[in-house]
Amino acid sequence: MSREKQGNQGNHGEKEAFYPQIGVAVTCRSFREYEAMFALEDDAPFRGPTLDVAGGASSFAAEARRRGARVVSADPRYAKTAEALYAESAEEIAASTAKLERARERFDWTFYGSPEAHRENREASLERFIADYRAEAGSGAYTAASLPRLPFEDGAFALTLCSHFLFLYEEQFGTEFHRDALRELYRVTRPGGEVRIYPLYTLKHERYPGLDDIVREFEAAGADVRLPPSRLTFIPGSTRLLLIRKPASGKS
Repeated sequence: MSREKQGNQGNHGEKEAFYPQIGVAVTCRSFREYEAMFALEDDAPFRGPTLDVAGGASSFAAEARRRGARVVSADPRYAKTAEALYAESAEEIAASTAKLERARERFDWTFYGSPEAHRENREASLERFIADYRAEAGSGAYTAASLPRLPFEDGAFALTLCSHFLFLYEEQFGTEFHRDALRELYRVTRPGGEVRIYPLYTLKHERYPGLDDIVREFEAAGADVRLPPSRLTFIPGSTRLLLIRKPASGKS
């Protein structure tokens, strides 16, 4: 999950990148977005400890905690002060809004309505996140950590989420990184628990090419692997999420 990886190589390939991006963007997504993209049932975040990986400045954890959930967030940016992370996130919101405005016809605005509403959602999420980030300082709720190695015990979480990192940055992070990262997410998920990943598309708006191999690997390990519908179809064609349910027997 290192934020120091090279930029989007797709900018120089035959295909123009649908969303030009240098490095990994810090994200500011809301609880409502997490519900939609991960197809979370009303009580899903409350069934046991939840891990949100690579959530950046998203307010999912803050909003879930207010609903009674136990959530830990892991991202290398949590080594930063609140002031530094706020400044970086606000800058990213402005930059991403400009890019979306230029390519607005390439996205499905059903969920957000417009680039303007999208930006307002990001700004509100950032404010909720930063207040919680300050309030939870030193509690371990926000842990500075990078895939493919996380500082958590085996089977620590009932639900493990990863949004807009794996698969999306396919050109920056190779096949082995993705395999190691998914194995790590699976490791920290308890027997009977679930790993959920969204989106399954790259920045070029193409389905991740190694997805079928990943499905076969985890099925061979005894996992129940599914591609259920997602309710966040912002990237056209991106209508599914990856759900990996760990067998209750503990087989891995």
